Amino acid sequence: MAIDYDPFSKEVRNDPHPIYKRLRDEDPVHYMQKYDAWALSRFQDIWDASSHDDLMAAKGTTPAQLLTRDQAVTPMLNVLDPPVHTQLRSVIRKCFMPQHVRALEPVVRKLAGQLLDDVAGRDEFDAISDFSALLSVSVACLAIGLPVEDGPELTKLVQGFFHHDPDSGGVTEKGLASLNELVSYCEDKVKAHRKAPTDSPEALSRLASFDLDGQRFSDADAASHVVMLVIGGSETFPKVFASCMRRLWEYPDQRAALAKDPSGATDAFNEVLRYDMPTQFLGRTVKRDIEIQGKTLKAGQPVIFLYSSANRDEREFDNPDTFDIARCAPRFLSFGAGHHACLGTHVARMEGKVCLEAILERYPEYEVDLNNSTRFRTEFVQGFSSLPIRVG
Repeated sequence: MAIDYDPFSKEVRNDPHPIYKRLRDEDPVHYMQKYDAWALSRFQDIWDASSHDDLMAAKGTTPAQLLTRDQAVTPMLNVLDPPVHTQLRSVIRKCFMPQHVRALEPVVRKLAGQLLDDVAGRDEFDAISDFSALLSVSVACLAIGLPVEDGPELTKLVQGFFHHDPDSGGVTEKGLASLNELVSYCEDKVKAHRKAPTDSPEALSRLASFDLDGQRFSDADAASHVVMLVIGGSETFPKVFASCMRRLWEYPDQRAALAKDPSGATDAFNEVLRYDMPTQFLGRTVKRDIEIQGKTLKAGQPVIFLYSSANRDEREFDNPDTFDIARCAPRFLSFGAGHHACLGTHVARMEGKVCLEAILERYPEYEVDLNNSTRFRTEFVQGFSSLPIRVG
């Protein structure tokens, strides 16, 4: 039977991995007639395509931009192509390099301790709303240069943006309204910074002062880039951390080993990223006709990279459906690859290490209340929106 892959179908949104395996085995370069678009499912194909000069980001990267076209393409780093992308990224990436991240780590460790102090004495707390979401948005604010006290409101807007229709799985009016509100907030911060500029190393300062060939970003364009950093810095980490809590609970021997020797925390975090990547895919548009695996992708057609499928590709990983915190895979696609590899890789790994160490030091035998958890199951995102943890 021919494969009919549609990322918005209920079957795929409920559990995409069975059809991902069929795609990898039977049709790794799959044509989606409904969208006149292609889906790549194998690791090496996606790895190579991520740096392909004949694939462009300028027409969007998300399903709402490439497939349903519900979301307009606004100036953001992730929809720029070289050489502009290269120039801007080189300026922003300095804010996320290891030296800057190392300076943040003591602050993040203190914040993690304070958040756990806040729930001390409780028998149960939520791994996301009481801990990881609060931590990640605070870290994002510190790295970007936004007021940390605005974190709760930013979390609300980011979560609103990811509100999807339960029937179609598509983005809703509420989601687009939350995005517009987030854009307005960031534009206000850009304007305020330009009225009273500082020489801080944070991303907001660099974006507000960046010029390309003598042309400075408009307030709106600079704000769009800040929006991307807010969403990227605060939205994904809580889902990954919740999956860390879930998988370590399901594999108590691995949890006990990590609690005894927390030096493996980064490796454990990386394995969860591979095994349970929340973002199912991002995409590009074909600039000139290209051939992949004997299929011709025509100019103007979107092509999506099924990262979550690639991270379970038997051609790249031994026993990919086995969760193993000692795996130490030399490469995976949870941070993307090529020109648009994630800027926040070092920050995310530091957050993961700090949070795992903090939780396991205090609660090495926590329990997960999986029956009362809630999940995102959309074409774009898989993962927990709430995960109660019992510690009493």
